Amino acid sequence: MTRLLFMGPPGAGKGTQATLLAEKLGIPHISTGDIFRANVSQGTELGVLAKSYMDKGEYVPDEVTNAMVRDRLGEEDARTGFLLDGYPRTVDQVHTLDGILDDLGEKLDAVVELVVEREELIARLLKRAETSGRTDDTEEVIRHRQEVYEQTASLLSVYADRGLLVQVDGVGGIDEVQSRILAALPQAG
Repeated sequence: MTRLLFMGPPGAGKGTQATLLAEKLGIPHISTGDIFRANVSQGTELGVLAKSYMDKGEYVPDEVTNAMVRDRLGEEDARTGFLLDGYPRTVDQVHTLDGILDDLGEKLDAVVELVVEREELIARLLKRAETSGRTDDTEEVIRHRQEVYEQTASLLSVYADRGLLVQVDGVGGIDEVQSRILAALPQAG
C-alpha cells in the first residue's frame, strides 16, 4: 500500500506528475482541484461557492474541503492506497487529515514536494492561460496564488519534522521529473 501526499506551488506540474505516478502505482489520484472544478462545471451549490474563492486565487474554506476529503478517502478504491493532491493546505488541515487517517487506521508513507523557482512557475501558468482559457489564470491571480502557497511553509515543516517530506526538483521533462520522484520515494509496504 502506498499513501502519498503531493505538494507544490501552482504550475509546478503536480497534476501531471500525480496522475502519472498514481497510474504507475495503481492507486487513485485524489485532487481537490479536480473535485472543485467538477462542482463548478456542474453548477452545484458547492461549485458556485468554490468558484467565488478560486477566481480570486483563494482557497475554499476548510470545513467544505475537509468533508470532501474525508468522504473521498473513505471510498473503496482508496483503501489500498492513494495519492492526495492539493490537500492539506494549512496546519489545521494537517491535523484534520491526521484524524481522518487515524479513523481509517492508515498513515502517510511520504509527502512529495515539487520545487520550482517562482518566476518559472508564473511563466508556465501564463503560457497555460494562453492555451486553456481558464478564468483563474490571469497574471494578478497567478501571483496571488504563489503568495498564498508560500503560506504552506509551516505545514511542510510539520511533515519534515515527521521525516515524511521528500523534496524533488520539478524542472525538466515529464519523464525526468517522474524518475526523480520515483527515486526519492521510500519503499512503501
